[in-house]
Amino acid sequence: MTVGPAKGQHAVVTGGAGFIGSHLCERLVEQGLRVTCVDNLSTGRTANLEALAGDERFTLLRADVSEPFSVQGPVHHVVHLASPASPLDYLALPLETLRVGSAGTENALRLAHEHGARFVVASTSEIYGDPAQHPQRESYWGNVNPIGPRSVYDEAKRFTEALTAAYSRTLGVNTGIARLFNSYGPRMRRDDGRVVPTFIGQALAGSPLTINGTGDQTRSLCFVEDTVRGLLALMGSSFPGPVNIGATGEMTVREIAEAIAGHAGAELRTEFREPAEDEPGRRCPDIETARVQLGWKPEVPLAEGIRRTLLWWGSTYAHDTDRDGVNEPSDIGSGAA
Repeated sequence: MTVGPAKGQHAVVTGGAGFIGSHLCERLVEQGLRVTCVDNLSTGRTANLEALAGDERFTLLRADVSEPFSVQGPVHHVVHLASPASPLDYLALPLETLRVGSAGTENALRLAHEHGARFVVASTSEIYGDPAQHPQRESYWGNVNPIGPRSVYDEAKRFTEALTAAYSRTLGVNTGIARLFNSYGPRMRRDDGRVVPTFIGQALAGSPLTINGTGDQTRSLCFVEDTVRGLLALMGSSFPGPVNIGATGEMTVREIAEAIAGHAGAELRTEFREPAEDEPGRRCPDIETARVQLGWKPEVPLAEGIRRTLLWWGSTYAHDTDRDGVNEPSDIGSGAA
């Protein structure tokens, strides 16, 4: 069972209007915490926070964490999720991605230091790059192209980890690093370019499912509910990490396409495109550290996760009339956090 933070505490969640962040904010409020979400809404959406509207325990602070910001204390937890996470987003916002990984992380760490709060950061499986080790263990240092187009995300997260570790060693901040693997589920923006929402949108539209390269590259998909349970467990512990949070059911991208088409009741038609530059060939976590240190493992089977995602998709995108983000499209694939 996941042991999380205590009722009555105050948690600050940067990037809390995003896909994973909004689910985490909801769970924290459900568990009796006061939550301040800090988000500039560059990739997050207020629609993700509708369930918390009017709740006195929840506050949305619209701010860019790359600039200094303050929160009324006391603060017991700082969870740093702010960052573009999908390839389309971080390739479109390269400098912003690097800033939020550097200045944004330091501003969040300073807040935790000032308040004596537990600091948990969402790193990513992308720090392993195109891995030479399989499955990926936390001890593996990775294989990243430091100047390739994906490096703006990969290296931002690697710097995030280095800075977090330095604040822990030098200033004694109570830190935890989570390396999130491919998460999916409700609230993914349909237009964000990652594989699950892309395939769902294409399958439901009767379009071919577009696959980069051969489709033999692998991913391990973790339902967002399980990802959030892992973050809660890390928040409620004193474990510094890094710790992999992800599912171990490795599948090829072609198998993911087949699964989504099948659950959507669509004929499987595929269209192959040029491979993306520096796209990892295999991706699957070793989660023994999470099992031992946090008592965590994923629980939602892929079929159930896809079913729940499709249900949300149908209710959310049935009427594409609002273009301010409330009913705006979304996706998920190579990005992890």
